Amino acid sequence: MLPKPGEPLCIKVHADDNVAIVANAGGLPKGTVFACGLELQEHVPQGHKVALTDLQQGEAIIRYGEVIGYAVRPIGRGSWIEESLVRMPVSPALDQLPVATGVPAPLPPLEGYTFEGYRNPDGSVAVRNILGISTSVQCVAGVLDVAVRRIKAELLPKYPNVADVVALNHTYGCGVALDAPEAVIPIRTVQNLAVHPNLGGEVMVVGLGCEKLLPTRVSSTADVVSLQEKPGFGAMIEAIMAMAEERLVRLNGRQRVTCPLSDLVIGLQCGGSDAFSGVSANPAVGYAADLLVRAGATVLFSEVTEVRDAIHLLTPRAVNEEVGRALIREMKWYDEYLARGQVDRSANTTPGNKKGGLANIVEKSLGSTVKSGSSPIMGVLAPGERATQKGLLFAATPASDFVCGTLQLAAGMHLQVFTTGRGTPYGLAMAPVIKVSSRDSLKEQWEDLIDLNAGGIVTGEATIEAVGWELFRLIIDVASGRKTWAEQWGLHNALTLFNPAPVT
Repeated sequence: MLPKPGEPLCIKVHADDNVAIVANAGGLPKGTVFACGLELQEHVPQGHKVALTDLQQGEAIIRYGEVIGYAVRPIGRGSWIEESLVRMPVSPALDQLPVATGVPAPLPPLEGYTFEGYRNPDGSVAVRNILGISTSVQCVAGVLDVAVRRIKAELLPKYPNVADVVALNHTYGCGVALDAPEAVIPIRTVQNLAVHPNLGGEVMVVGLGCEKLLPTRVSSTADVVSLQEKPGFGAMIEAIMAMAEERLVRLNGRQRVTCPLSDLVIGLQCGGSDAFSGVSANPAVGYAADLLVRAGATVLFSEVTEVRDAIHLLTPRAVNEEVGRALIREMKWYDEYLARGQVDRSANTTPGNKKGGLANIVEKSLGSTVKSGSSPIMGVLAPGERATQKGLLFAATPASDFVCGTLQLAAGMHLQVFTTGRGTPYGLAMAPVIKVSSRDSLKEQWEDLIDLNAGGIVTGEATIEAVGWELFRLIIDVASGRKTWAEQWGLHNALTLFNPAPVT
């Protein structure tokens, strides 16, 4: 039975939880009584936790059936459990994790679903027909930006089957220690971005001429424009435009063809999360992820700091010990990376996350990892690596939206599903981004930015299964050419490389 409009509503996720979150927009005042008899002892904002029982000092606070912290002082039943009352637990010890002990049984295949994509010369497919122009060094970015503006104005209208021209600019290539062990991350990221499937195999590189990361290292087969060889700015622009037009001619001849869903690589990410993200949007994405895996596709979930505190729930799902150990390896590497910077994973949680009801990174992680669905974890990608297998993969990335998006593109992601509770206009130029909101009020506020609303799950007007199927069908439509809101407005963030190696 659906709650009546205005009726007090709180959401308890798991039978063992001793907290619930207030679902009503604007929160609820002191004295509010829920149908279960719980009475609020103070005003509780929307999305924030209320104690379902009396909690003693040091007692575990449980949400999602897991400990998200410990009470700093006694908390009475019906009280608001705001952030300062929650002491964060230590993260799971990596040397004591169960590995491949609960591998899920394969779900039945999902057959007969296809999309309309572009078949590339190497056999891969694209969901967008884009000319990408790679760079070997940041020094050339200003010149390339000018060239791209002219290409879009003067050349692109002649080639209507090409959706866009994108400069793959980045802040790397010189003044860096290329031989440092961790330099492999930004270098392979740049290399894999150049051969992204949505670029149709038409690789070209703009270089300067004296950089450390030589254009031939970006791509050994690409044509190169080296700016230091040109007699002035005008010649630089004309050389880039001439090389671009050769590729526009070939790209313009491409047509969409019917492709199996097994050709797709779908990335999953969240940003601007709130307490509803783990209740509505992320579970619906997880359901859709399982459908995609059943159809033979590749699905990437990421964000190490938003996996770390739920890693004990993931290593049992690793398909074998090798994959489980790879998951642990990436967690350990990131623990050490944060330690070198004298911070820990608690630095992840933002003021907006907390305003939206998330007390700490533990609570955030438990809601974030639900995006992975319930399929076996078939493989692990280190940052910047390209996916070469099917099924559910963990692509290790920072949680930063921009860095994660760039690394998922390097992994070969065709399309990204991005959940948000607080809202963000984030987008990518090289791949469409489907925005999924966790609550009705965000969709109402951002009607022309949110592609799919999962808020009905919160109010009981929709189920996780129904929204998951709706998202699955939307993914097929977008892969086949339907534009997302971010695409319609031309919204995209800059490529942002992850470079943990020294800058010289």
